[in-house]
Amino acid sequence: MSKLGYTGPLERIDEYRWRIPKGYKMGMRVEGQIFADERLIEQIRGDQAPEQVANVAFLPGIQVASLAMPDIHWGYGFCIGGVAATDPAEGGVISPGGVGYDINCGVRLVRTNLTREDVQPRLNALMDALFRCIPAGVGTGGPYLFGGKELRRLLAEGVPYLATRGWATPGDLEHTEAGGCLDGAEPDYVSERALKRGGDQCGTLGSGNHFLEIQVVDEICDPAAARTMGLVQDMVCVMIHSGSRGLGYQVCDDSLMTLRKAPAKYGIELPDRQLACAPVHSPEGQQYLGAMRCAANYAWANRQLLMWQTREVFAEFFGRSWESLQMGLLYDVAHTIAKMEQHTIEGKRRTVCVHRNGATRAFPAGHPEVPQQFRHIGQPVIIPGDMGRASWILVGQPGSMEKTFGTTCHGAGRVMSRTAAVQNAKGRRIDRELAEKGIIAKCRSWKGLAEEQPAAYKDVSMVVDVVHKAGLASKVARLRPIGVVKG
Repeated sequence: MSKLGYTGPLERIDEYRWRIPKGYKMGMRVEGQIFADERLIEQIRGDQAPEQVANVAFLPGIQVASLAMPDIHWGYGFCIGGVAATDPAEGGVISPGGVGYDINCGVRLVRTNLTREDVQPRLNALMDALFRCIPAGVGTGGPYLFGGKELRRLLAEGVPYLATRGWATPGDLEHTEAGGCLDGAEPDYVSERALKRGGDQCGTLGSGNHFLEIQVVDEICDPAAARTMGLVQDMVCVMIHSGSRGLGYQVCDDSLMTLRKAPAKYGIELPDRQLACAPVHSPEGQQYLGAMRCAANYAWANRQLLMWQTREVFAEFFGRSWESLQMGLLYDVAHTIAKMEQHTIEGKRRTVCVHRNGATRAFPAGHPEVPQQFRHIGQPVIIPGDMGRASWILVGQPGSMEKTFGTTCHGAGRVMSRTAAVQNAKGRRIDRELAEKGIIAKCRSWKGLAEEQPAAYKDVSMVVDVVHKAGLASKVARLRPIGVVKG
């Protein structure tokens, strides 16, 4: 995270939007827009992430505006919370910086028929069981091994391949964004190094901000939508946050090397080399998209196998099948991905490449890609917070299609770098501080908890307030953490 604040212009558009004018930098093709209220905009000014919003506006083929959600903070090329849609018909580009290193980092929510009263007396033992059985930590492998043709099938087919192995149900597929598989994945575009890194990491949590949390529904804001989702007061849920592990990181790293010379080749001038890009229809662009889709499919499979292991732990711990515990998948959403989507721009229906780097798809009611069960209320949107406060479930609203290419925020957003967070935590026991709030935290290292302490993040409820009031997604329920597993 940059130590310097943003000193450029920010013009107020309305109560929840701020503009970086197109004239701020020569070469901006569109303006920048940041979603925030007065409370959050002051935090945002303290970071240089708005500068990255302006830089993204240089990308060829970018449509309407370079966008940023209220959880905006400094990233690689794009800010975290950045959104950009490019039109290939106008020379639109694909940029790995608009996806990030952890391709298809995302989150899923699993319901249960357990209540807080059922779990609380045995919570410590349950967390021990999860910590023992769910592989977590830097470079950690897991029980599922994929190599050769199997791994290539996994990359090409994603979660549907796991269904052929008995590790996914039809309901799991239906309630995963894109059915757990992006078409156009090309395993031949994935390097041997990436394949090697991915062989034993599918079904592992990883480290950093990834987690598995036991949560309790503690507030219902939209009773009708909550009923449709099967959420009730005091229900115990499991939230899983992870991505494409070492395979995805390697795909990004390899692609950035490949694309390093592409801007000069195609006559693209950029203010930041971290925005390396290529036209969507170019050989370089197609190679990145083919490899990125493989990593995205791997990430969906990773979260599916994490959920499968969680179901097995719950079944053994409570002495009942996971089906009898009603551990159904509510939904799974990606929040670092690029996808070809249909959007109406200036009255015309167009196919654009939507980059979401720390931003969540939020399609409204009636959209054909929303699962049938939720078609009348809108796509479920899962917004994790920090491990000491809350997470939120929302539904997509029509305003997202009108203003943000069907997108909303993805989390709380950091306000403290990992280095600063570790400094801030010196002499403290974050696990004990969380325990005083009734939250049991299991982590492989003191540093891991220090980096992810609640103070390192914005208050997710403030972020969610903005997207709710701006009409991008509306609140359905708040979930409070009672137990967390981190790498």
